[in-house]
Amino acid sequence: MFLGLALLFLGGLLAGKLFRRLHLPPLLGMLLLGIVIGPYALDLLDDSLLAISADLRRIALVIILTRAGLSLDLDGLRRVGRPAFLLCFLPALCEIAGILILAPMILHLNLTEAALLGSVLAAVSPAVVVPRMVQLLDSGYGVGQGIPQMILAGASLDDIFVLSLFSICTSLMSGEAVSAMTLVKLPAALVLGILGGIVCALLLRKVFAYFETSAQRVVLMLAVSFLLLFVDDLLNGAFSGLLAIMTLAIMLAKWIPTEDINTQYNNLWVGAEPVLFVLVGASVNITYAAQFSLPVILVIAGALIFRMAGVLLCMVKTPLVPAERAFCMVAYTPKATVQAAIGAIPLSMGFACGQTILTAAVLAILITAPLGAIAIDSTYRRWLQPRLAAE
Repeated sequence: MFLGLALLFLGGLLAGKLFRRLHLPPLLGMLLLGIVIGPYALDLLDDSLLAISADLRRIALVIILTRAGLSLDLDGLRRVGRPAFLLCFLPALCEIAGILILAPMILHLNLTEAALLGSVLAAVSPAVVVPRMVQLLDSGYGVGQGIPQMILAGASLDDIFVLSLFSICTSLMSGEAVSAMTLVKLPAALVLGILGGIVCALLLRKVFAYFETSAQRVVLMLAVSFLLLFVDDLLNGAFSGLLAIMTLAIMLAKWIPTEDINTQYNNLWVGAEPVLFVLVGASVNITYAAQFSLPVILVIAGALIFRMAGVLLCMVKTPLVPAERAFCMVAYTPKATVQAAIGAIPLSMGFACGQTILTAAVLAILITAPLGAIAIDSTYRRWLQPRLAAE
């Protein structure tokens, strides 16, 4: 296992640095490294490490959502209003609708399998989008129109919405009957998750008085986050532990200074990122991926058209000009982090469609992460107004 861990950290960091020099998202280098050293290629990773990869990916997801919650500006979200609220779910629903139409025809999945595929692919990537929106907040581009605030908030909550749908879809695929309780599970899980996060934030706010260093506070937050995931597992999807974790971070950022805590989580992500993406790459059966890549790419491309249409619907009756709306559309296309965190779960659960879903998740990352990142970086100066011009 220790050789595998060394390859994960050292190889992942070097691959990420190389791709950063090529002006591409570092996660792509880590993903490709995982494919090369995984069991379907060079087979350099120990089986014991691959056996716990699902738990390691889940820990990485906790770090991702906490970072997003700590960075979320609730006041900015309220100022933007309706478009930001719609971005939390409407583009994802449109993309899932597109997959429900396309996947049965092209990939020959049934509707339940197509819904599961949609719940994996429909989330936007915090790893690609969040740093770029924070950069826009710092530089002032689009700030006057609330564009980075809107996308940052919408992308963060979009992930929670899609992850909740994923939880329901996996329950249905596992054989749970569709009932009235199934239909109310999502809103109940969301409400309980928000309440659980608020309660934990209130408790931590008081406990933090006895733990003054940011490192100690991060350890406490991680411990509470893992307890929330335990409750999620215990209640079998009736409680959204992921939403609770993000709510916890949002409320703490609102109530107390969290700059030092945010810095600590950013440092944790330096180690978690290569673990997440290298292990996802290692799960890919490259023979299967090569055989089914073209039809999967067609589904991904068609679904993105539905997604961008959903973003455009969110912009209806806003003062944004066409260029600003186009920026929002392309900024909402990158896939990476959530797909890496959950793309291999259906395969690990033994679903017949698991390999197809994992292949789609990886191809979505390889295609949309670099193209989306390049599109954001190359258009924001031309399509958005700088702070002074907005004022």
